Amino acid sequence: MKDKVKFTFIGAGSVCFCPETVADILKSDLFKQVDVEICLMDISQEALDLSFGYCKEVAEHLGSKALVSATTDLQKAVDGADFVITAIEVNRYHYWSMDFHIPRRFGFRQIYGENGGPGGMFHFLRNVSPLIKIAKAMEKGCPDAWMLNYTNPEAKLMEAVSKLTKIKSVGLCHGVEMGMDQLGMLLDIPKDEIEAEGGGLNHFGWFTSVRRKSTGEDLYPLLREREKKIDRLWQWDNFALSRLMFNTFGLWPYPGTNHIGEYISWSDELLASAKLQFYYNPTEFNPWNDKKQLEFVYSIDKETTDRPMFPNEGDTDDAYINSFTLGGHKPPASAEYGIPIAEAIFFDKARHFGAVNVLNNGFIPNVLDKMAVEVPAIADGKGIHPETIAPLPAAVAAMISLQGTIHQLLIEAYQEKSKNKLLQALLIDPTLSNYHNAVELINVMCNMQKEILPELR
Repeated sequence: MKDKVKFTFIGAGSVCFCPETVADILKSDLFKQVDVEICLMDISQEALDLSFGYCKEVAEHLGSKALVSATTDLQKAVDGADFVITAIEVNRYHYWSMDFHIPRRFGFRQIYGENGGPGGMFHFLRNVSPLIKIAKAMEKGCPDAWMLNYTNPEAKLMEAVSKLTKIKSVGLCHGVEMGMDQLGMLLDIPKDEIEAEGGGLNHFGWFTSVRRKSTGEDLYPLLREREKKIDRLWQWDNFALSRLMFNTFGLWPYPGTNHIGEYISWSDELLASAKLQFYYNPTEFNPWNDKKQLEFVYSIDKETTDRPMFPNEGDTDDAYINSFTLGGHKPPASAEYGIPIAEAIFFDKARHFGAVNVLNNGFIPNVLDKMAVEVPAIADGKGIHPETIAPLPAAVAAMISLQGTIHQLLIEAYQEKSKNKLLQALLIDPTLSNYHNAVELINVMCNMQKEILPELR
């Protein structure tokens, strides 16, 4: 075993993943046994300074001797790394709000727009170039390191990295844990007493088996019985689509309506908050011309019903990070898989994980091979070993395989700088409006996001 480990965090300005990931590293009992180096890297010096200050403070708070550094130099950051954690995004909500709104203007029946639909396609095109650049830097500076990726759209990006580079990479998402939380709530059984297995596509996963750990009892009959008794409108935004798909296809999907609904055309009537996400009044301002950051609403729940009458002007990234360490707060720990996987690999301690994103190599037998899928896996000193799950229902497998074809067309669009390949992907997407709208959407989005999209001809 090596006596030193280097973590590089790319996109360290991320207030979603950086604070919790660094806390996971510093609080790990296993990594306390070796010398730890954490190198933070971001293209924004201002965001980097904020995260660097936080990480130094947490290290001091925990009495850690970890060496924490920061740089805007990508190659310097990855050189000699054992694990490169990626959570990258530029002006996330600015561009993401375009992904949500503009396709709907052209008649696409898209909800959300993060991973699926035309919004997910442009999200991929914005993030694929920098992620491939990181992977190429890893090939040069740390060819044996693992990329642990949190960047979305997870499946599309992991397929591109796996097919276009030589590095070892895995996509990680907490969606399966959200699904486990749902099962515990619906069954009224503590989550840690439930053993579930499943897989599919990132943000479009399906539990193929749900059992009680202590007895092996199949819990699907109980789930069906209890689901039928639940009020039809209960937590509508979170569960309405999931319940409908459960009753139609026979398996419980995860992580929730606004995610699984991205991959189908008829989900818009089952997400009440769709028009609230990045809401604005066009008579007041144009958010993209005026560069106004719109508010993101995840779903209709207490976030909207219990809102204060007047906005909180102090709700900033600085306040968010400071809340972890100032005033006696303890640094947070996450439920993410990244650092536990790093522990399993670095210390050769076999561990099971509910979901990883890798290329399909027969792991889901009736889904398109060599597309990025999400399946359970075991990690140990030899790497990550995906597990084979039971075949999915034919209709579900067909929906997922179609997305695999879209993945490949998008990768070719990026490689060939081809608007035509992007058009092909749009024309087979389930949320399609019509041919003319698809062409016009490409022209409008390529113009609105021209400063960040790769060249497309």
